[in-house]
Amino acid sequence: MELISKLIIEAIFAACASVGFAMVFNVPKHTLKYCALGGAIVYDFRTIFLALDFGIEISTFLSSAIIGIIALYWSRKYKIPRPVYTVASIIPILPGTFAFSAMINLIDINRFGASIELIELFVHNGLKAIAILIAITFGLVLPSLYFLRLNRPVI
Repeated sequence: MELISKLIIEAIFAACASVGFAMVFNVPKHTLKYCALGGAIVYDFRTIFLALDFGIEISTFLSSAIIGIIALYWSRKYKIPRPVYTVASIIPILPGTFAFSAMINLIDINRFGASIELIELFVHNGLKAIAILIAITFGLVLPSLYFLRLNRPVI
């Protein structure tokens, strides 16, 4: 029950973030509800995969692959380019905390001098942020490559 209430609350906030960025990116008005739904789906699936003890990188990859498949369906059904749905939908799963922590560690290295602990924290947070970004990238690209390859005629 606790996980369900957490998923509902997080879905609402993720949908708000997705709609906000969709409005910044100036997407058509009738696609805002799909951007909100996509953001909620992505964030909730990542939360579910994290609750199942997947790593954050694998959870992010799987959830972005799910929204990649859903966005392919929406783009074909409504004749709107796929990035309209995917770019706004992945905003809630961007690795802001890890990137921010890496930058704070870099500032601390500059301020207090280089120590093994600070360098280790900087490298750990920076690599985790990069790994999450790579997982998002591959999660969005692989479904479109797979399904577009299936529809190509054999010569």
